[in-house]
Amino acid sequence: MPCLFSAYKYNATAISYNSSPRNTHTHSAIRARHKRTPKKHTQALICPRRRSRSSPPPARRKKKGGQRLGIDDALTAHAGEFGRWQLRHFVLVSAAWALEALHTMVIIFADREPAMACAAGDGRCGDRCAAGAAGWEWVDGAASSTVAEWGLVCGERYKVGLVQAVFFAGCMIGAGVFGHLSDSFLGRKGSLQVVCVLNAAFGLLTALAPNYWAYAALRLLTGFSTGSVGVLAFVLATEPIGPSRRGTVGMSTFYFFSGGIAALAGVAALFPHSWRLLYVVTSLPSIAFVVAVMPFVSESPRWYLVRRRVDDAMRVIRAIAAANGRHVPDDVTLKLDNEDEEEAAGKNGGGDESPAAATASGSIVDVFRSRTTRVRLVLSVFINLLTSVVYYGLTLNVVNLKTNLYVSVVVNSIAEMPAYLLTALLLDHLGRKPLAIGTMLLSGIFCTAGSLIPGAGVMRVVRMVCGMVGIFGVAATYNLLFIYTAELFPTSVRNAAMGCATQAAQMGAIVAPLVVVLGERVPFAVFGACGIIGALLVVYLPETMNKPLYDTMAGMEEGEKSLLK
Repeated sequence: MPCLFSAYKYNATAISYNSSPRNTHTHSAIRARHKRTPKKHTQALICPRRRSRSSPPPARRKKKGGQRLGIDDALTAHAGEFGRWQLRHFVLVSAAWALEALHTMVIIFADREPAMACAAGDGRCGDRCAAGAAGWEWVDGAASSTVAEWGLVCGERYKVGLVQAVFFAGCMIGAGVFGHLSDSFLGRKGSLQVVCVLNAAFGLLTALAPNYWAYAALRLLTGFSTGSVGVLAFVLATEPIGPSRRGTVGMSTFYFFSGGIAALAGVAALFPHSWRLLYVVTSLPSIAFVVAVMPFVSESPRWYLVRRRVDDAMRVIRAIAAANGRHVPDDVTLKLDNEDEEEAAGKNGGGDESPAAATASGSIVDVFRSRTTRVRLVLSVFINLLTSVVYYGLTLNVVNLKTNLYVSVVVNSIAEMPAYLLTALLLDHLGRKPLAIGTMLLSGIFCTAGSLIPGAGVMRVVRMVCGMVGIFGVAATYNLLFIYTAELFPTSVRNAAMGCATQAAQMGAIVAPLVVVLGERVPFAVFGACGIIGALLVVYLPETMNKPLYDTMAGMEEGEKSLLK
């Protein structure tokens, strides 16, 4: 049956429905035929053959008076920037931070060195390093920790630090891998589901480790899946939030991490006699999260949009509006930041392949191709590395306090929360850049002061206070960097860039224990230098407060140019 095309002016928007790469040859043929066809014959073009099922459907006419908005504009004008839908979605997704805390910090209790008691009747025992052979026994039993079970004391003590370094090495690798996968075909939600399942599986297998080296290998695998949980949850939780509320809400994600650490201390106190049982108990919540929470979590509309799944992105935006008691007009459609420019280029005969399709997903290579994002990435990597050295280094120093381990961990986790509150209150008033500089300088100055104070008498208390203020400042910086780093890069490469920054942070976590063993005053000097240098590097980053969250590299380049005019 012959088909007729009604007369209309051919332009790029007429084929935007089928702008995927596999349809570009069809589009080229249509354009070529249009150029060859005289104007008087465009009133009715007779199809030479019936369209096959595999052929794309004919392009739809764009509605007159329709609005084509970016996601930020659609949220601000119609769906709502932070309403009931975003609050529920944020809480559900951010619960994954507590899971990361369980898998990361469980080593504090599983690898602790329990108290020893002399079992000899006369109270005379030999060298403690000989443990049971010298008459010593572990108070909580030989199964209470890996140190007690495998004798990781004295000359073998380095193996505890090695396991920690191996875990964070796995985190560094996994952050980059899953950061790329979440930007490509797997998506934010799919990647988060995969890493949670892997966390549960590796955690349960760790409880069955027959020896130290099997244990270390399984901790490496656990780190591989754990390292990206936080960044995936952060991006998925904040991308559906409007620009004016994204910063403040995003800062709240770290309360879930601190809460997870506090909960871990409570759970560990209930199972002090078996490190294997502790691994089982801390792994099961990941399974519960996948089964009970993830079905109620939506994929990011921004990921849908950059993957050219406009209908799915629009469906999420309308669901947000409905839950928030708002309404999105029927004539509103979504577009990428640079889609108007691409269509204009199409009208002018700017090539066959759709640029938007080419930028639907990006990799770290795309970040380095642009000078703007290349400089931002290099700075972000160094800043995250330095911040991580200070944060984990000071945290390890606090663990060395001669107090109850469970109470100390709870107090430390609660002590970080005021820093999160402070940054949340000041974030949208001072901006990202001044706040990052101020908190890093605060930590660097007090750590430097701590290196100059002798550790004797009352001055020991003064040094401890310097360390506490240093932790306060660097915790605020650590919290802020997730927001700041995310806003520095467009959606198409955001997770890949944040994956690199997270890898750098994990490298800092590996270095931190090596700094701590240098003595009493040298670590404070190193942490102080790292804080001050990090603050100086932040000076070269741009401010992102109240700036749009770009979707594509081209959109960001165009937007940055317009801001400079």
